[in-house]
Amino acid sequence: MKYFFLRFCVWSKGRFSGKFDLQVICAGWKKSILHLVICMLAVSALPVQAGNQKEEAMADSVRLALAKAVSDSTPPKPTFATIEERIKYINWQGEMASRLKRRIPDLQTRKELLDAIWYESKRAGLDVAMVMGLIQVESAFRKYATSVVGARGYMQVMPFWSRVIGDGDAKKLFQMQTNLRYGCSILRLYIDMEKGDLYLALGRYNGSRGRPEYPKAVLSNWKNWEFNS
Repeated sequence: MKYFFLRFCVWSKGRFSGKFDLQVICAGWKKSILHLVICMLAVSALPVQAGNQKEEAMADSVRLALAKAVSDSTPPKPTFATIEERIKYINWQGEMASRLKRRIPDLQTRKELLDAIWYESKRAGLDVAMVMGLIQVESAFRKYATSVVGARGYMQVMPFWSRVIGDGDAKKLFQMQTNLRYGCSILRLYIDMEKGDLYLALGRYNGSRGRPEYPKAVLSNWKNWEFNS
């Protein structure tokens, strides 16, 4: 490298107008190297990669049960057995809407999303704060988020799921309720497959089963959405 640089300097003296040109060239090299270092640091600081569920063989009974779960068209409207439960939900929704304001400025959109997250989480037997933590890691609450491997929507569902348990239309994964229904149902499936082990189930959801980065990221963001009434 040093030899090449010296040869370049000798050649450049014959091509350019003296020392000033060499300084400009060297300055340009330094600037390029600095940009390269900055890019390398930026890449190393990227967040955990989201949405890369693996297509796995599953029993017909499991596939059919999952297909039935995602095909239910019940609207995501929470119902409550007591007035106390309803008041608790209203307080939760108000607090979560406030926390989401920076990410989703429109109030009506926030309320509809929170209704759907609550409904689909409860329907699948999942902790609501955990699901919101997962969404934060997966998509940062961006409805049309798409990962480098093609995962889609709030919960970064891989398109193959629409073929395996749906009607084959992967575009529907950008619809709010459809995406949350698939995501929560798939996560529930993985938790059951891992016999309740959240660490392994979350890793499986991310396509990184057995590695700590993704489960730790979800756990860290889970805490951001906990609510004590």
